Amino acid sequence: MAEAEFLPHGRGDAVRRHFLIVAFGVQSHINPCRVLARRLAQLQDEDGSSPVLATLSVPLFTHRRMFPSSGDGVLDEEEATDGVISYAPYSDGFDDGTDAKDADGRARIRRASSQSLSAVVARLAARGRPVTCIVCSLILPCVLDVAREHAIPMAVFWIQPATVLAAHYHYFHGYGELIASHAADHAYEVALPGLGRPLRIRDFPSFYVDTTGGEVAKFVIEMFREQFEFMEAQGQSANKYLVNTFDELEPAALAAVRQHLDVFAVGPVLGSSADARIHLFDHANADSKRYMDWLGAQPEKSVVYVSFGSISTYVKQQIEEIVHGLRRCGRPYLLVVRKDGRQEDVSRCLDDVIREGQGMVVEWCDQQAVLSHPSVGCFITHCGWNSTVEAMALGVPVVAAPSMFDQPTNAFLIEEEWAGGVRGERNGEGVFTGAELARCVEMVMGSDARAVEIRERVEALKGMARRAAASGGPAERSLRSFVKACTKDSMSPTMSEPILSKEEI
Repeated sequence: MAEAEFLPHGRGDAVRRHFLIVAFGVQSHINPCRVLARRLAQLQDEDGSSPVLATLSVPLFTHRRMFPSSGDGVLDEEEATDGVISYAPYSDGFDDGTDAKDADGRARIRRASSQSLSAVVARLAARGRPVTCIVCSLILPCVLDVAREHAIPMAVFWIQPATVLAAHYHYFHGYGELIASHAADHAYEVALPGLGRPLRIRDFPSFYVDTTGGEVAKFVIEMFREQFEFMEAQGQSANKYLVNTFDELEPAALAAVRQHLDVFAVGPVLGSSADARIHLFDHANADSKRYMDWLGAQPEKSVVYVSFGSISTYVKQQIEEIVHGLRRCGRPYLLVVRKDGRQEDVSRCLDDVIREGQGMVVEWCDQQAVLSHPSVGCFITHCGWNSTVEAMALGVPVVAAPSMFDQPTNAFLIEEEWAGGVRGERNGEGVFTGAELARCVEMVMGSDARAVEIRERVEALKGMARRAAASGGPAERSLRSFVKACTKDSMSPTMSEPILSKEEI
């Protein structure tokens, strides 16, 4: 088919479409980006010709943790491959996992990342595989620099729900002052255009309603501002966002953002059994047979599964409250507490719990396998979007205990938009108490009318997700439409200066 070819800017020679997917170096970004890359690479035109090329690029430190056999030497200019996609790491100037502590550090990371990614793009072109579109996961300012330098079209992989995208968009288009001026009033409602119901201040992404004056929140807001303005300068048809959601789940939010952005709903983005998840911390001692056998010995829908994501660690007070709440529930539980970074007092607390024998404590588990198990009755989660999508797609009721980023909005969606669970309240110290945990678990696992309704609702959500993800279904069609749109549009990125110069960031 003619559409199988892409004409890069300023060239008359046709080449295959090649997407460079650049991911922030944390697990919650890498896994959906890797799944997206693999899905792109497995697309073919309807006549079976012209497969799409996809390369995943992450910081060098992260790449080394993904592929320990790559060693700790200098940046390898040869890409790795898994037979489906390629991997081309870039240097952020630190390469040891160090986080930037201040504006100077962030500026250094941006400069180094931009230079290294630019070199990746040049190498790929020299090898006959020029990048025809760069896709980045949320805010990566270095990608803006590279897209501008090489005049390559750019798209954003929005690894959060469309409702969060709408909140971001409207913050920068007339609602920022209103939201910021009411940040201390958690109950204040803001009606955003097109959404089915207003969002309370407590439901917004955390950095938009930060009242501490923290530098990180300010930095994140400015990075989103720069990204939105960069994308908008390309024109609406080129202002492309792939969103990890589906039309049946968020019809109003998707319709709202599509008035302003070129949005492709490509969710649920979940890896199959062939897409082994990337884990960036040591779990070599994890005994999957042990916990899966234990789950198999529990009654159907009886187990409380507790995990607060791949980043969070527990302080003693929080783990004590979780343990207290699980005891009050009186139900079997599977509690995940990572070993790396664990404080000694947390380990001592867990030792006592393990001796009681009511549940099982593990340092790692295959979350999709656990959520798929018939003995699991609910999922207590921090409400990151990946975990939220997994629970929804696998039909597990949620107890949401959000704290930061997009988690409050995700919890709002779970409880109020989809009725697939309940939101737990943290106390004034930000702790999810044992009493609150037990109350919420009973609300989703009990026998009253609301608990029954929640369980019925999650089964309906599971069906929606399956229909969206089916072969040839809405997610695949939307992704195919994105690839064809990238083929047809020139999508020339602006060559104007960013909102903030590299030195100012």
